[in-house]
Amino acid sequence: MKKLDKLVIKTFLGPFVATFFVTWFVLLMQFLWKYIDDLVGKGLDLHIILELITYTSASLITLALPLAVLLSSIMTFGNLGESFELVALKSSGISLLRFIRPLLFVCIGIGILAFLFANYVIPVANLRAKSLLYDITNSKPAFNIKAGVFYSDIPGYTIKVARKEKDNRTIHQVMIFDQTGGGGTGADKLILAEKGTMELSANKRFLYFVLNDGWRYEERNMRGSNVPGELIRMGFKEYKKAFDLSSFTFSRLDMDLFASNQQMLNIRQLDKAIDSLKKEEALFSRTVNAYVTSRYPFFKWKDTGWLASAPPLPVKQFIDVIPQKNLRYVLDRADQSIRETSSNLESTAKEYADKHSIMLLHKVEWQRKFTLAFACIVMFLIGAPLGSIIRKGGLGTPLVFAVIFFVIFNIFFMVGEKMARKDVLTTWAGMWLSNIALMPIAAFLIYKAMNDSQLFNKEFYFRIFQIIKKFLKKFKKQPTT
Repeated sequence: MKKLDKLVIKTFLGPFVATFFVTWFVLLMQFLWKYIDDLVGKGLDLHIILELITYTSASLITLALPLAVLLSSIMTFGNLGESFELVALKSSGISLLRFIRPLLFVCIGIGILAFLFANYVIPVANLRAKSLLYDITNSKPAFNIKAGVFYSDIPGYTIKVARKEKDNRTIHQVMIFDQTGGGGTGADKLILAEKGTMELSANKRFLYFVLNDGWRYEERNMRGSNVPGELIRMGFKEYKKAFDLSSFTFSRLDMDLFASNQQMLNIRQLDKAIDSLKKEEALFSRTVNAYVTSRYPFFKWKDTGWLASAPPLPVKQFIDVIPQKNLRYVLDRADQSIRETSSNLESTAKEYADKHSIMLLHKVEWQRKFTLAFACIVMFLIGAPLGSIIRKGGLGTPLVFAVIFFVIFNIFFMVGEKMARKDVLTTWAGMWLSNIALMPIAAFLIYKAMNDSQLFNKEFYFRIFQIIKKFLKKFKKQPTT
């Protein structure tokens, strides 16, 4: 490796590492803002939140790499252009393509690493992140009774307290509705108390209400009896009521429930799943064709050429042939038959569409692992000539151009993915649409950079504007005939 190659690689690696972690952090913050409502108020331990962030951040790496490559390449060549090092290299006979060659190999290596990471690490990270996020979003908020509000998160109970003291334990004017018991069980139906305290058990499994000066109202009915039940009222000086809080504890589901999702599979597993889905779809198509052909046959009409020479016959409609007394019955049966046929065909078509949609999702995920990896190379081919053209270092101007091109890439990527999922485009065309759209831009920028174009030079456009202005003034001064 020559000193020139070491210089450009060393200049590139610093901005690349910095911009990668910045973009990675921004994408992670976007995820946290999206699910902040599901995380807050659940009483989650710190290690659960850190585990979710770790798995989610791993799945965002392939999205952060293309933007990091684009921004760092613009910054690298912008700094070299701003310090006139590119001018010195070109004057010594070194072409731009020779100068960017070592970084091209580095970006190809980054793309290969991104593919390997997306194929072997991200499926595992997605599996753990999705299952953990599902457990969190479906867990109940932490136990919190508010004054003056009916609280019904404990299964079978509705609780209301008029006032809570600052110690968050002492409560006043307590009302508890109990819907857990059935007839004849003797369960508490209504408890009213002037005052009480709330206590948690040592393992936080049970909540105890120690109530003072209140009444218990209970209605007892005998099962299967028509005799009206009896209402029992009992007063108490102190009464202890236990509530089971097991439904509030955070529990983990088996991750195998999510293992069949396409986002949790690598290339080999996706190939196997796609092959199985194709066979299942082909078998379903053959079954449906046989079912439709046998139940809804389409008979060929006889040759009707003889009607041209036949004498005219009185034309009768279908309704005219049916006797009047049987007309309503025949029409009802025909309407019922049509409805059944339409329902059967619609349900069959929907089932086939669902199966085909699942196969498309697997194909899209298969292509995604390659397109995001190749996007690193495309972004470098845009960023390197763009930086040499604008000749601006730092983070200001390069960031503006990087955001513009990354937004363009993201728009084409999302549109292509949606069209591939809807079967508007083939999966490879839809998923590669963003790279295909940006490759001509990359070629155009490389051509302009090799010819020292003034594409983003303000003075160049100012001179053009002055020429146009002078031409318009001369045009106005010409005498009209």
